[in-house]
Amino acid sequence: MNAVSSPAPYWRLSGFYFFYFASLGAFLPYLGPYLDFLGLTPFQIGVLVAITMATKIIAPNVWGWIADHTGKRMRIVQLGCLFAAISFSILLIEQTFLILIIVLSLFSFFWNAALPQFEATTFNYIRDQVDRYSAIRLWGSVGFVISVVALGYVYEAIPYSTFPYVFSILLISIWLMSLTVPETAAGHLQLDHEPLKTILCKPHVVGLLLTCFFMQASHGPYYAFYNLYMKSFGYSSDTIGWLWGIGVSAEVLLFIFMYKLFKVYSLRNLLIASLLLALIRWILTALFPEFIWVMIFAQLLHAVTFGLYHVTAIRLIHQLFQGRHQGKGQALYSSLSFGAGGAIGSLYSGFAWDFLGRAWIFYGAVFFCLAGLWFAIRYIKPEQS
Repeated sequence: MNAVSSPAPYWRLSGFYFFYFASLGAFLPYLGPYLDFLGLTPFQIGVLVAITMATKIIAPNVWGWIADHTGKRMRIVQLGCLFAAISFSILLIEQTFLILIIVLSLFSFFWNAALPQFEATTFNYIRDQVDRYSAIRLWGSVGFVISVVALGYVYEAIPYSTFPYVFSILLISIWLMSLTVPETAAGHLQLDHEPLKTILCKPHVVGLLLTCFFMQASHGPYYAFYNLYMKSFGYSSDTIGWLWGIGVSAEVLLFIFMYKLFKVYSLRNLLIASLLLALIRWILTALFPEFIWVMIFAQLLHAVTFGLYHVTAIRLIHQLFQGRHQGKGQALYSSLSFGAGGAIGSLYSGFAWDFLGRAWIFYGAVFFCLAGLWFAIRYIKPEQS
């Protein structure tokens, strides 16, 4: 690996994560209520949320291939952020269902170019000091908390018609922040390793990717319908915003101490633990939504079901995809889990809400968790983590 001549400062990397996940906090929890405000049906909402996730099946792999062959990771991140902002701004003018399909498809294709390549940039910057990742990434969770809690109060006071304006401002902020990170921080990975096809034929690699697919499928109902689900039980927008904030605040605290867990437990055991706790989280959400303290506990589990899970999974991916395959590895992880998994979970939840009943969106999440747990136990071996 070539030496990184001018490593990006800690605060530039952290700043990007802050604004990226602040925008995610403005998008994921409030897209569903915004679409509901426009008068769309639950099935249409499920389709549109699925589109934003389904583009991750293709987009990260396209951008990952380009990045690995050009070495211009930050240029791709910057262009992706810019065109995402331009695409989404169309909703400031028109919001028909057809326009929403087109805009969310274009926006997601460019937006999904950014994070996998920025993750590869971050890992290239920290190199063998992988424990530093949590300290950098936690600022993304801080941004998410501030955004999701603040907007809970905003949308309690003003209509959801302001959603496109708020989100467009955050997209422009991400692009401006990306301009501060130098291309040299990404490096240019020239090392030749085994062919990508050989890596993808290994059972433990396939098992890991399928584990991640099912884990994110279980989160699809949560991202697409949690706000509407809780509103149906009488919770206000600001209370729901605080519930999101509590979950991600717990994630921030876990990020601070996460390096200690990696010194004591294997990545395999931590991944299995995150799946088991996700199973408990979705059962509680399905059975006891009327009890605020149960919901607070369920949200606190987000620290493990997303935070610990994501860092564990991304470290396993980093181990398995080396050299020129780093960008493609991160892209595969993103496309199969957040993309395909999230899309399947969102489509299922839209169907379940209409035809099975609202609680069934989380019973389905329980099934997805069980499938992911089986693949993790069966295929991820201790010596490989």
